[in-house]
Amino acid sequence: MRPTEEQEELRSAVRAVLGRHPGDTAWRPLTEQIGVAGLAVPEEYGGAGYGAGEVHVVVEELGRELSPVPYLGSAVLTVQALLASGDSGACARLLPDLASGAVVGALAWAEGGSWDPSAVRAEAVPGPGGRWRITGTKEHVLDGARAGVLLVAARSGAGVSLFEVPADGSGVDREATVTMDSTRTQARVVLAEAEGRLVGAEGEGYRVLSHVLDLACTALAAEQVGAAARCLELTLAYAKERVQFGRPIGSFQAVKHRLADAYVLVESARSVALGASFAAAADDPELSRHAAAAKSACSEAFSAVAGEMIQLHGGIGITWEHDAHRYFKRAHGSAQLFGPPAWHRARLAADLGLTSV
Repeated sequence: MRPTEEQEELRSAVRAVLGRHPGDTAWRPLTEQIGVAGLAVPEEYGGAGYGAGEVHVVVEELGRELSPVPYLGSAVLTVQALLASGDSGACARLLPDLASGAVVGALAWAEGGSWDPSAVRAEAVPGPGGRWRITGTKEHVLDGARAGVLLVAARSGAGVSLFEVPADGSGVDREATVTMDSTRTQARVVLAEAEGRLVGAEGEGYRVLSHVLDLACTALAAEQVGAAARCLELTLAYAKERVQFGRPIGSFQAVKHRLADAYVLVESARSVALGASFAAAADDPELSRHAAAAKSACSEAFSAVAGEMIQLHGGIGITWEHDAHRYFKRAHGSAQLFGPPAWHRARLAADLGLTSV
């Protein structure tokens, strides 16, 4: 399957906006002119009612530019967690502002460097008036320091559950963290008996987070492909321009081989990422397998191609003035986000009955 004509038009529109509005300044035109934040939100909640195919196109373009806009954390993680919860009241209350881009959402989930839903240890204790008190520490919360909607995974008596917590409420301490990749803002969220409202059914958090993990890995794989393809594009252009010994370095056989190997990595990653995207769009029961394969393969492909970018650019590739270091940092940061490749290969092997996680 190939992207539809409408999806290619979406790609062109997103690329044009990113070309005109660098960095964080792109979020407002992306949401107001194109409506990217609400692409996967049902129309009844103020969205466009599209699916994983359109999300794939957007994140691939965002990856190409290493855009720091809060799309992955808000429009993918937070939105999909709300939809998966099946809580129509929470969806009606929160999704319209998320879909318009007026509010940024964050899903506070990871603990101890793990995105495994079973690793959640934050505690939720029931309080008066149907409210809950949540205590725990969350790490690697995408856009957590600026989010207006904060969803927190915590363990209640029935198991892992999902809660809406006032982002600036009592007992909530949000601190932006210094990351290797400065284009991906993260936060550490410390909760000390913070008040929360249950989202969805108690004990359904494991199911919700497992599904969100698959969709997150699918989206991130597309982003990695977009970034890896841009690395190859920039390196190929440089190889045609940089002259040594009286000829472009791209004419040397050794350089041709390395560029060809990078091309194979990018296109192979593109195929597995598209496979996961199509599985997500079709609500394929084997989505977990596709997502784990895509996260593993695309993480390693992007890291390898970003490394080749630096090597083939030579001295300029390790300077602050060139973008190579930014792609290299994004490659290695995104490889660890939502779990490293080895963990996803173990998940895939366990799902296939080859071993245990």
